[in-house]
Amino acid sequence: MSSRLEGKVAVITGAASGIGEASARRFIEEGCRVVLGDIQADVGEALSAELGDKAVFSQCNVTVEDDVAALVDLAVSEFGQLDIMFNNAGIVGALGPIDTAIEAEWTATLAVLLNGVFFGMKHASRVMKPQESGSIISMSSVAGLTGGLAPHAYAAAKHAVVGLTKNVATEVCGYGVRVNAIAPYSVATSMVADAYLHDHKAIDETMKMLADESPLVNRPGLATDVANAALWLASDESGYTTGHTLTVDAGITTGAMPGGPRFSEYMPMQREAGKSGL
Repeated sequence: MSSRLEGKVAVITGAASGIGEASARRFIEEGCRVVLGDIQADVGEALSAELGDKAVFSQCNVTVEDDVAALVDLAVSEFGQLDIMFNNAGIVGALGPIDTAIEAEWTATLAVLLNGVFFGMKHASRVMKPQESGSIISMSSVAGLTGGLAPHAYAAAKHAVVGLTKNVATEVCGYGVRVNAIAPYSVATSMVADAYLHDHKAIDETMKMLADESPLVNRPGLATDVANAALWLASDESGYTTGHTLTVDAGITTGAMPGGPRFSEYMPMQREAGKSGL
């Protein structure tokens, strides 16, 4: 066992499944103690029991500030400190064209994807600023860096997470606290399976679909890919990095596409008026 997070304590929201579960497992492998927060109580309790005495679970609805505050307080009371806050909880949320959007669904989506991150940043900061150390990590998306990849409310929230990450980073850097975000493309989780295939259990089928569509040949995105990015941002290895959004996307945001770019084959140079060559 390695020890990149030895002696550290983390809070992870949305920790019962998907990227949150993968991150919890990865953090504990690296010596961390973890407070697991999730709205799914049965799954979260089972995961905590499996992970042993380095994990504790508390049911948490990230749209409720007191629930998020309680996770931070639990980290301090149970493990004596808080070094890492991973604001990971998420949903797909409101769907459909802008002219049919339902206000209540829009608001509910932002409550999870943006307010939940805000509450996590707020309450982690109240512990980390006085101790003058800590790493706050929040889940954005490639849909927070460009357009057309996700529904409107989701995209708006994920763009906002990138902006909030930069803004809070400028405040707390003077206290030795780092604030970063992660922007994944679709990875093979139950949330993505439900979004693409309308079956949250179709993980294998989702993995095959993502492998077929990946710019990296036959390489789907996995929850562990994002967990490894979170691990780096949580560890002292990223100690000079703050205000950054780290993509985990097979190059999607650079314009990479399956089969390579249109200009990948040699042709004589094109010139004026239909002429070619030197």
